[in-house]
Amino acid sequence: MTMDFAKDRPIYLQLVESICGDVIKGKLQPGDKLPSVREFALESGVNVNTVQRVYKELEVMELTETKRGQGTFITTNQEVILTVREQMKEQVAMQFITSIESFGFTLDEIIEVLKKKKGGN
Repeated sequence: MTMDFAKDRPIYLQLVESICGDVIKGKLQPGDKLPSVREFALESGVNVNTVQRVYKELEVMELTETKRGQGTFITTNQEVILTVREQMKEQVAMQFITSIESFGFTLDEIIEVLKKKKGGN
């Protein structure tokens, strides 16, 4: 199952965000083992080097732990997961604000729409 990637952003970042999203949504649980680099490369349709970079980024973020000879696992440290969740929330919100402001909408207009949406409309 190859993935569709946006052309305006590096593939490795899109994969990092995808895995972070899966952790936040609960699709990947703390302690879950990630596929091997080769398996993930085949699944996602990218180069092995790209996946190695993805796994390195996840480890730098402390979202994963690599155990020699066993593989790469999602951290069981809930504080790290909560930190990643907050960072993702901030990033998505900023992307939204930047995008909507590029159309000339004001922050007040955006807030009004969000309030209406929250009300169930």
